[in-house]
Amino acid sequence: MADFAGQSAQQGVLVFVGYLALISISLGVLNLLPVPLLDGGHLLYYFAELIKGSPVSDRAFEVGQRIGMAVLAMLMALALFNDVSRLF
Repeated sequence: MADFAGQSAQQGVLVFVGYLALISISLGVLNLLPVPLLDGGHLLYYFAELIKGSPVSDRAFEVGQRIGMAVLAMLMALALFNDVSRLF
């Protein structure tokens, strides 16, 4: 990523700003995934509350948070594995 950022900066300000915008949009989309702990997960809880008519129970919220933490840990492990495997 840093190498591509440097290359885009050498091509001009407009290309570099476009690259920064692409990264920002990518992070925004990732943040809106319906995974608990992320903003999309909170939107999912709000939607469930809207459908159910009452707030989600504390137990369901806790279980969802644990599942979300496990999903994010697996995604980070996968990303780390991909980065390390490219080195070798």
